[in-house]
Amino acid sequence: MSIQTINFWSGNRSKARQTYESKILEAVLEATKHEYPKYTLKENSTDYPGHHEYKVFTEKNADLLVTVAGNKKFENIHKIVVNLPIAKNLLGYRLLIIRKSDEHLFTKINSITELQHLKQGIPESWSDVDVFKHNKFKVVEKGNFEDIFARLSAKEFDYCSFGTNEVIDILNQNAAKYEDLMMEKKVLLFYPFPLVFYVNANKIELAKRIEKGLEQILNNGVLNHIFNTFYANIKKQLHLNERRLITLKNPLVSDKFQDVKPDLKSL
Repeated sequence: MSIQTINFWSGNRSKARQTYESKILEAVLEATKHEYPKYTLKENSTDYPGHHEYKVFTEKNADLLVTVAGNKKFENIHKIVVNLPIAKNLLGYRLLIIRKSDEHLFTKINSITELQHLKQGIPESWSDVDVFKHNKFKVVEKGNFEDIFARLSAKEFDYCSFGTNEVIDILNQNAAKYEDLMMEKKVLLFYPFPLVFYVNANKIELAKRIEKGLEQILNNGVLNHIFNTFYANIKKQLHLNERRLITLKNPLVSDKFQDVKPDLKSL
């Protein structure tokens, strides 16, 4: 029997996310190895301009990727969505990166209304843009991930936000050279923002395999073990229980995820 090549695209995301998502995919494929052909996993972490991300299916021959449920960049692309979250909505718990000189502005924030008066910078084409605009936030949508911290430092906006599953990595690796920036200490945003697999519409059997494998590692505890390997200390490390929680709505996700509530105990 021939060996199947599975092309997994993991670009346009932080290294922290790439590593975690690859581990989950490897576990899914391992869980189903006796039911499907032998395979070789080929990962492509090349970044593509945000608006052209959908081309990983149409032009770059990707078989699957991980992205947020309801990603508008793929709404007109034929694909199979495996609606089983792989990271406990961790990307939907958002922490802020701000200028140190503005820390006093955020210390006083107790409600969504107060935060809406400040401007958030978001790279062009990120799904977060629609979420925050829907919730009446002031959004500066411009540039890309590589230049966002230079623009924050230059006072083009007041803050930017990132998921708790990647914010430490981003702060240490991408924002560290800007000594005037810091992680804000008091605010925790939340909205439904689950990470799921999108599979090329031509790969029906692969989609079935991913769904079956995910169900298996959800039920046998493997997914939870991987999650804890990466994030067991994140609640304590980021003082999530001590922060003021501000909950937003996400118009992009399906009804399946609309009722997802913050649940720090599950982390």
